[in-house]
Formats: sequence, C-alpha cells, structure tokens
Amino acid sequence: HIRRMSEVSYLMAQKLKLPEEECLLLKQAAPMHDIGKVATPDAILLKPGRLDNDEMEVMKEHAHIGYTIMEGSNRPILQTAAIISQQHHEKFNGHGYPQGLKGDEIHIMARIVAVADVFDALTHKRCYKEAWPLEKVLSVMQQSSGSHFDPDVLKVLMDNIDDALAINSRYKD
Repeated sequence: HIRRMSEVSYLMAQKLKLPEEECLLLKQAAPMHDIGKVATPDAILLKPGRLDNDEMEVMKEHAHIGYTIMEGSNRPILQTAAIISQQHHEKFNGHGYPQGLKGDEIHIMARIVAVADVFDALTHKRCYKEAWPLEKVLSVMQQSSGSHFDPDVLKVLMDNIDDALAINSRYKD
C-alpha cells in the first residue's frame, strides 16, 4: 500500500508540475503518512467491518500522533512527513480532521496523498472490505471532487488513471 500510494503521489506531483525536488521529497515522505497508527490498538486497526463511534475517535488520533512524532525534526523529509501525517485526512470542504482545514489551507502534498491514499484503499482488499471495481472507485471519487478532494488534484489522477493502474499492477499485494 505505501509503495503504491507514494508512487501515485509522485506521479501526481510531477503532473501538477511541482519542482522535481518537491516531487522526490513527497515520494520519500508519503510512506510515513500513517505512522501515528503505531499508537492505535490492533483490535481497531484489524477489526473486520465498520468501526463504532468510539473506535473511530481513537482511529482519528493517528493523524495528530504522527505529526507529534516527527514535528521536531530539522530534516526536510520528516518535516514534510509530519505535515502529510497531520493533514492527509483533512477534506477540501473543511469537514475533515484533525484541524478542519479547507481548500488551500491544506498543504498541497497532503491533498495529493489524500487522493492517492483513498484511490489505493478502494482499489485493494482490506481486512474490513473487498476491493471495489474500478468504475465504482472512479465514480465515488469523482462525486467527492470539491468536497473530500481538491478538484485539481483529483483531475490529475483521473487524467492519468492508466499510469496509476500500471503502478498498482507493478506493486501487487
């Protein structure tokens, strides 16, 4: 999962014409987006089926925990990873967590990772769900353009879906 989503993030960053140095930094930092889950109990992480409200609140803590693990570093990769960890569950419309950021308040790298992470999660089997058919993934993600996802970032994925699927094929579970 982390290899696929970091490669898809890198692809999208390049297509968004971010400087190559930033694209590479994103590729290296993106795999740490869920580092805060080290503090999440396995009973929640590995639970088949939906989480209840209390379990979801515990799960949500991983974004802030990941940030606090890396925030004090002077290394650019860990500074970037801290921001991505904290902001990758923010939603473009401001209804995400943990800070309720919206639009451009969310760092571009976190907006990219949000798209890549959800794309990978929906197209692959997890302990709590089966992989979704591609048509359903693309439809649901498109419906979330401007609410969950930055429309410009999502458009880059949609315009380069064949490349993203090639990455999925290259790094199978």
